[in-house]
Amino acid sequence: MRLYSLSVLYKGDPKVHLLKAAYDVSTFNFFQRSSVQEFMTFTSQLIAERSPLGSRASVKEQEYLCHVYVRNDGLAGVLIADNEYPQRVCFTLLDKVLDEFSRQVSKMDWLSGSPATISYSALDGYLSKYQVQTP
Repeated sequence: MRLYSLSVLYKGDPKVHLLKAAYDVSTFNFFQRSSVQEFMTFTSQLIAERSPLGSRASVKEQEYLCHVYVRNDGLAGVLIADNEYPQRVCFTLLDKVLDEFSRQVSKMDWLSGSPATISYSALDGYLSKYQVQTP
C-alpha cells in the first residue's frame, strides 16, 4: 500500500491551478521519476477540473486510484495511491489537509498562488506519515 502524490488545487473560474503538491516517486526508476511526477500533476488537475464543487470521488487511472475532494469554496485536494490503499483513510487525510490549508493560507492567495509562492509545508510530512510500511 503506497501513497504517491498529495496535491492542493484551486478550482477557479477559468481553470484549475495547482497551489501545493508533494510527491513520493522513490519506488520508480530514477529515469522515470520526472515523467511520473508530471503525469501525477496533470492527472490531479484534470480530475479536479472535471469534479463538481462539493464532491468526492475515486477515479482509477492506470494502476493508480486517484481520490479527489472538491469543497464548495473551490479548494480541492487530490491524493494518488495504489489500488490497495484504504479509501476511507484517503478521504480523511484530504479533509484534514484542506481544513488546515484553508486556515493557514489566505483565500486571496488561492486565486493567484502557485507552488513557489504558497507557504504551506505540511504536505511532505503527511505523505510520509501516512505511508504504510510493508514488512
